[in-house]
Amino acid sequence: MAATTHAVTNQAPPLVGYDVFAADKVLSEGVERHLEPALLAGVREELGILGRAAGSAHAQEWGRLANENPPVLRTHDRYGNRVDEVDFHPAWHRLMGKGAGAGLTAAWSRPSGHLRRAAAFLVWSQVEAGHTCPLSMTHAAVPALRADPALAAEWEPRLTSTVYDAGLRPAAAKAGVVFGMGMTEKQGGSDVRANTTRATPLAEAGTYELTGHKWFCSAPMSDGFLVLAQAPGGLTCFLLPRVLEDGTRNAFAIQRLKDKLGNRSNASAEVEFDGTWARRVGDEGRGVRTIIEMVAATRLDCVLGSAAIMRQAVAQAVHHCTYREAFGGRLLDKPLMRNVLADLALESEAATTLALRLAAAYDDGGEQERAFLRLAVPAAKYWVTKRCTPVAAEALECLGGNGYVEESGMPRLLRESPLNSIWEGSGNVQALDALRALQREPMALNAFLQEVGQARGADHRLDAAIKGLLTELADLEGAEARARRVVERLALVLQGALLVQHAPPEVADAFCASRLGGDWGSAFGTLPHPLDLRAIVERARPVS
Repeated sequence: MAATTHAVTNQAPPLVGYDVFAADKVLSEGVERHLEPALLAGVREELGILGRAAGSAHAQEWGRLANENPPVLRTHDRYGNRVDEVDFHPAWHRLMGKGAGAGLTAAWSRPSGHLRRAAAFLVWSQVEAGHTCPLSMTHAAVPALRADPALAAEWEPRLTSTVYDAGLRPAAAKAGVVFGMGMTEKQGGSDVRANTTRATPLAEAGTYELTGHKWFCSAPMSDGFLVLAQAPGGLTCFLLPRVLEDGTRNAFAIQRLKDKLGNRSNASAEVEFDGTWARRVGDEGRGVRTIIEMVAATRLDCVLGSAAIMRQAVAQAVHHCTYREAFGGRLLDKPLMRNVLADLALESEAATTLALRLAAAYDDGGEQERAFLRLAVPAAKYWVTKRCTPVAAEALECLGGNGYVEESGMPRLLRESPLNSIWEGSGNVQALDALRALQREPMALNAFLQEVGQARGADHRLDAAIKGLLTELADLEGAEARARRVVERLALVLQGALLVQHAPPEVADAFCASRLGGDWGSAFGTLPHPLDLRAIVERARPVS
């Protein structure tokens, strides 16, 4: 065969060797907007270091290897002893080490910690999303454990450590620990009050013996777990360590690992408790109220994770179209492709802008911001995670056949894209949670309206959308059937208000025209004419 037939032309180079943070104008501007000025220079430097690591060839290789070599369950050793260990590829451990070192579990111990962590989460998740699940739960366990000051004092320094210390040993002997969660059971799913796992009190105050089965236990290789079980006083939260203080293994039988659509680098399992030792967290019968603090923090991470997937998908699509030529010119310059890319970029920018606003509200911690989060988090979790899959699918299509093959990385993004909509309460759960906040917590709606009210008068389409939302909210009797519609409107109005205040005029104009003004089709690439689409696409191009 003639060698000339193998000359490679008109192929985009790999998107590698760049600063993921600096190349993301939306993210870098958002950090500058929300961060305390005195911290800005130092945080930019730390995010730049992480961004260059995330864009490096070796980190991208870690992501590939971790997914092509998923975790393997070892229930017994060679002699027949039960060990219940999960083995991971070395690439997984490198990803975990870099993530912990970047502060993805340290938000609670640093100034502006949640914003800094959110930005780092957005950057590092673009390398590989699966390993961020245990990092997320480790971070989120802190507020739940604070229901018991003694437990928090013991465990919080381990949870917020920037050292990843793999292997099952007593927690006191480790430089850092990883936590998981076990709430759902076969018969209940999201209805955790239907749980049947039993907790029997032991002689030592606050200690119990658990018996039961968890249908979905996240990150079973973790050092500890927060779980729910039925104590004599009702559904209660417990801390369950994998290794006891004397070095013996707790009773924690891993029955099997889940064979999941995506998130393949990460282990999720079914586990059995039979005489399993645990410490109570909070009061008996207050399990949901205690663990909801952990759930709320992981829901924000679902928003961050989806925003990260969208950003990486859009970056890959714009990068490909910058280099690929067809029909006499670059794809990037073709009006219809530019419309598609701009539409995708709008969705990505709105998601990132909203996620950073939520993180900044966590740092503030005031009553007004807590009320705002009570409504904004479930609305954002519902909407942003729902938008992730269509964005990933359309971005993949921008690469054509190149995007459909595994080597491009786009199929991995697509498989990962539905996860955050399901994890920590699926769409209906989020919609109903937001509806409860609207009906029972007037401060939450007041805080939300004050937030969007800051943008009133800046765009007539946003003003009309706010008015329409108020009409929708005027009567919430029998609203369950339209809860998704209400929450979608909440999220879109909030995104529009944020973009009108903080995004370039061409971005805000296009978002308000399409998402709020109704001048939009049913698929990406149907933005109205005329808009400054070239500027929107150029803003999304991954150039450091």
